[in-house]
Amino acid sequence: MKRIAIQGFEGSFHDITAHHYFQGEQIQMICCATFEEVFEQMKNDPTVIGLTAIENTIAGSLLHNYELLLQSGMTVVGEDKTHISHCLCCLPSQSIKDIKEVHSHPVALMQCRKYLSQHQNMKIIEADDTAGAAQWIAENQVTGVAAICHADAAKLYGLTILENNIEDNKHNYTRFLVLSDPRKADMLRPINETNKSSLVFSLPHEEGSLSQVLSILSFYTMQLTKIQSLPIIGREWEYMFYVDITYDNLVRYRQAVDAIIPLTRELKILGEYKAA
Repeated sequence: MKRIAIQGFEGSFHDITAHHYFQGEQIQMICCATFEEVFEQMKNDPTVIGLTAIENTIAGSLLHNYELLLQSGMTVVGEDKTHISHCLCCLPSQSIKDIKEVHSHPVALMQCRKYLSQHQNMKIIEADDTAGAAQWIAENQVTGVAAICHADAAKLYGLTILENNIEDNKHNYTRFLVLSDPRKADMLRPINETNKSSLVFSLPHEEGSLSQVLSILSFYTMQLTKIQSLPIIGREWEYMFYVDITYDNLVRYRQAVDAIIPLTRELKILGEYKAA
């Protein structure tokens, strides 16, 4: 049985993604209050697998999770993408005219801004987790309050769905990374089946340093799918660059990495895995 550490409660998008990624396998969820706790669980027990959101098509990158990943020493062994769809739910005894408050995670509230603007009589309350808001209503039998969460979470906690698919953008996806202790990586993904890599590096503070790296990656026919910069604390105007690349030839990919190493500082491979 695989033990999976996630941020959030049962029924959260992390929980839904974990069950999708490990479909058909026996898994045990370790629900954590924070992303820091997810990485702490992996640090304390090398057999624990982590799953964490890394970017959203609307909200962008979760920059703090990039930092946590780099600091942790864990490696990326997989990824998954989940369609983000929200519903408004409450106790079965309630109707929409009874609702005075709406509770959910700040990002979910932002993603349903247009819908909420049509119900200005509802007070918006931020919560730590979408599924956690639903769980709180169900366990405490709170009347006059609704949660915004995934429909699966509403069903899990026995709530009535007042309206479904209330998100502003119907093409909203979140990308999640599957993480493990580097010593366990080969057990979770055969290296010869990988076609994607996540790298992080810094560069000399010189003109054209980034373009040289990108030119070499292009020469080796590496497909750049993402580039994210983060400032290096204490080193003015210097940045760490997080890069995702896809490839169809493992040997050529390794040659490309070897070719850019002399042009970079502190290059680290965060993970090699199969693209979602």
